[in-house]
Amino acid sequence: MGRRTEVEHTEPLDRTAGSDTALLTQAWDRVKDRLKQEVGEVEYRTWLQQIVLGPLDEDEVTLYLPSRFLRDWVREQYGDRLQILWQQENRDVQRVELQVRKKQPPSPKAETSQPAKPSQTEPQGPQGSQGIDSASPEGMPSGGEARSDLAVPLDPRFTFNTFVVGKPNEFAYACARRVAEKPSSPGFNPLFLYGGVGLGKTHLMHAIGSELIGRGNVSVAYMSAEKFMYRFIASIRAQSTMEFKEQLRSVDVLMIDDLQFLIGKDNTQEEFFHTFNALIDAGRQIIVSADKSPSDLSGLEDRLRTRLGCGMVADIHATTFELRLSILEAKAKASGTHVPEKVLEYLAHKITTNVRELEGALNRLIAHADLVGRPVTLESTQDVLKDMLKAHERRVTIDEIQRKVAEHWNIRLTDMSSARRARAVARPRQVAMYLAKHLTSRSLPEIGRRFGNRDHTTVMHAVARVTELMEQDPAFAESVELLKRMLES
Repeated sequence: MGRRTEVEHTEPLDRTAGSDTALLTQAWDRVKDRLKQEVGEVEYRTWLQQIVLGPLDEDEVTLYLPSRFLRDWVREQYGDRLQILWQQENRDVQRVELQVRKKQPPSPKAETSQPAKPSQTEPQGPQGSQGIDSASPEGMPSGGEARSDLAVPLDPRFTFNTFVVGKPNEFAYACARRVAEKPSSPGFNPLFLYGGVGLGKTHLMHAIGSELIGRGNVSVAYMSAEKFMYRFIASIRAQSTMEFKEQLRSVDVLMIDDLQFLIGKDNTQEEFFHTFNALIDAGRQIIVSADKSPSDLSGLEDRLRTRLGCGMVADIHATTFELRLSILEAKAKASGTHVPEKVLEYLAHKITTNVRELEGALNRLIAHADLVGRPVTLESTQDVLKDMLKAHERRVTIDEIQRKVAEHWNIRLTDMSSARRARAVARPRQVAMYLAKHLTSRSLPEIGRRFGNRDHTTVMHAVARVTELMEQDPAFAESVELLKRMLES
């Protein structure tokens, strides 16, 4: 797609009357129909329905979207397909340009061609973030605030700008941005985020809340499910349940974190269900997080699980090595302390289950370096974090090593224990012995027995030979290190 200097258009769309305009509009209608058939009704309504046709300038057609976020998402996910479909419908179109269109002042021409809607605005949000609708969603009163009488304060560190996006969390991030831009959008209410501990659910919820409060006309209440329960019980004891209900049901956006805590709390579930229904019926936004999807929260009432699953459900997968490394790089840069790349890679390989622990490990390293006045090195990392790293050690088995090495060098698994001495087989077998020595706690005789009842001296020779070859051949050393990382991750 052609990309020109990004300019936000505030003037009315220039639609020249005549047959050319009619043909262009007909072609666009056919393109939209093709897109809807290809991506499905739900995806089309979510990402593509808000595209507005602009002018055709020589061989380039312009399409407008209401926010930068939506424009960037459509450009990345559907840009190439849009260009292909346009070229099939109109040979004059060689390029498709996606631009942001601001709200237009009322005019007869604008009202005729494209009515201006509140969603077609894009003011600056907190920290210069873009793409937030400044007008209150329908049914939402103005008066931006965090409900301090009920809500937990939002953490200012948890913003969209500080959230590192990767494959495991990109869909949840996109859904969160969509809700922050336009609460109570069809198909996105409620928004249900789920995933394991420390993967970013709470970060996204705080980011949504901060973005909405920054607009100045939306009231937000964020709390854990545990706090919701305690507040409800306290209101019963104080005989103030009506006040509790009115406070919660008067907010524009209600966010409940760790909903799984309500499992087994039947009375609290009942109250949450009625609060949920009251807010949805009033056109207010609900955002919920849990460690499992609604269908897997078997301890919740069926009617509540059904309602939770009727909106947008987005999961956050376990982190990949690339995402963990990106998070560490961003945190290290923000700290202002130099952390060598090899240290960041080492941590990303060693701590794989929890982003919070990953960040905690980095903070500990940086604090140690600052307090003792020494630079961060791989050796100091292993010493400072030895207790944490020991807890994250994964037990690698000889069977895993043999299978992974056999796959890497494309030999049969049975060759690991066979008597064949051809180099194409013997070298991978020696590498597997070397890795077994370094990655397992097995003794040399035990390792030898797993490789066809070989003597422990054979294993010693294999370890020495592989070490020697790694020093002589960088490419070979890289292959062995790659296998080691794959087995440790």
